[in-house]
Amino acid sequence: MQGQLLRGAKVGRRFRPVNGLMPVATQLIAKAPRGDGAFVWQGAGHVRKMPSTPLSAQGAAGMAKVEIVKVDQGDANARILAREAKVDFRRVEAASLKIATRFSSAEGKRMFVRAFNTLQLNMHFISVIARTRLDHEDIGRIETALRGRIDVATASLNEAIDGAEALFKAHGITSVASYDTVPLDVDVHVLSSISRRFLEVLVKLDQLMPLLQTLEIHEVVSAQAVDTQRAGLKRQVRDIANGARSFATGLRRRMNALDARVRPPDDVEGRDDADGLDVAHDGLVVAAGDSPAAEAGLPGAALPATGRITHPEGEPAVVEAGAE
Repeated sequence: MQGQLLRGAKVGRRFRPVNGLMPVATQLIAKAPRGDGAFVWQGAGHVRKMPSTPLSAQGAAGMAKVEIVKVDQGDANARILAREAKVDFRRVEAASLKIATRFSSAEGKRMFVRAFNTLQLNMHFISVIARTRLDHEDIGRIETALRGRIDVATASLNEAIDGAEALFKAHGITSVASYDTVPLDVDVHVLSSISRRFLEVLVKLDQLMPLLQTLEIHEVVSAQAVDTQRAGLKRQVRDIANGARSFATGLRRRMNALDARVRPPDDVEGRDDADGLDVAHDGLVVAAGDSPAAEAGLPGAALPATGRITHPEGEPAVVEAGAE
């Protein structure tokens, strides 16, 4: 039926109409231009152009703004600094060496904030203030004892770091766990050689903490073993600062005893200062009830009451074992 209707009909070519050229929008687009030049549709103004920026890049930019996990923005450091030991360096006139230091672990940050400045102030009292009034040999023995404690802690930390690196190589671990919290960057004002060595101990402790955490994550070391090792190392570092405070307390008591004998009997204020334990000696502030060096097991109790302080016969020394 359709063949009969189309028989004898003349079909014209669409791209060459009888009544003239068709509009550009309705013409058939050739596969390639017949001569030199661009296609006809490329010069048409009504053809919509695609955006220059790829959609994939736009999507990536949008995804970058989406926060799947909220991370620390410095709040952790603010909480740690809020519990910083308040020490007064206004009466310290010694020069200090500025050392830029970074702490990343929570243990390193807290140990530095709570112990370093306290140790520095106590060491300034021991090495500078007490040396002007007490026997120099006694001060030297105290400094030697503190350096010995620092050496022991340094050796323990070095051994722990070497052991962790050996376990890394043995188990093929190539990456170390990192912290998502903001690191604590500080310019440390170092006053003495003991303070500098104690700062090095704190940096080693901060370096060891992520190594132990990595071994725990890979189940190379159990969580209980890591906690035990971490607690023991922190105790050794903490004992250094506690030892300096105990030594400073013992020396301060000897200085108070000297002041009590030098002042006249009617000086009530002087007797109160000698008996109380909350009076500051050139910047050293210790709370009442602090244990002396003897209770901490330090050699401060064995210091002889000789040199610039003399004790009458029958009078016990101010710093003695178990005395409070």
